[in-house]
Amino acid sequence: MPRYSTLPRSLALLGGITFAACQWLVFIYAPEEASLGLTQKIFYIHLPMSWWALVSFFVLFLASIRYLWRRSPAADRLAAASAEVGVLLCGLALVTGMLWARRSWGVWWTWDPRLTTTLVMWFIYAGYLILRHLDMPQPRRSLVCAVVGIVAFLDVPLVFFSARIWRSIHPAVFGSKDGGLEPEMRLTAMACVLCFGLLWTSLIWLRKRQLDMTATLDKLTLNAAYKKA
Repeated sequence: MPRYSTLPRSLALLGGITFAACQWLVFIYAPEEASLGLTQKIFYIHLPMSWWALVSFFVLFLASIRYLWRRSPAADRLAAASAEVGVLLCGLALVTGMLWARRSWGVWWTWDPRLTTTLVMWFIYAGYLILRHLDMPQPRRSLVCAVVGIVAFLDVPLVFFSARIWRSIHPAVFGSKDGGLEPEMRLTAMACVLCFGLLWTSLIWLRKRQLDMTATLDKLTLNAAYKKA
């Protein structure tokens, strides 16, 4: 038990330290983009949050399949934790993207395929979180959420490939051989993605652990009520 409880905190601490160290890469090592200047540095925060939001929804997808297959309450709680973290990161990615767009395109928002599909994805998974709090029996709610979690994932590949499928002003950074990035920029971007992954892992793990503890407390409370009755 101690090892299980301290590992996510250690990952969070390591992720925070390494991601802070990445700021040296962001502001010192990586060259400044010619037209956008310092505003381009938002990219190194925007990209990790975008990618790990998609990974969160992929984990939700797998956990939903697991629940339908095994009726595993643990898989249901993993899906819930992944949805919460994914919606948070997706929302922050939209905000940072708007800041970048204002400087790059001159507008806060445009109905670009990448932006539109991402916004639709955010609304879908926000609706999923609302569904998880509806007043219905727990097994039925978990079953409905699992089905929605699988169907909702259809939008995730669409978001990822949207800038390649349709004509888009959103850059497909790694869609071509060079991606329009200098080697230093590419290295910095990947370092930020990897370091942010440690924070993401700790967030998923800690939230899942909280949900596990809540389920245990609810079960104990229910057993105590039955004994009193």
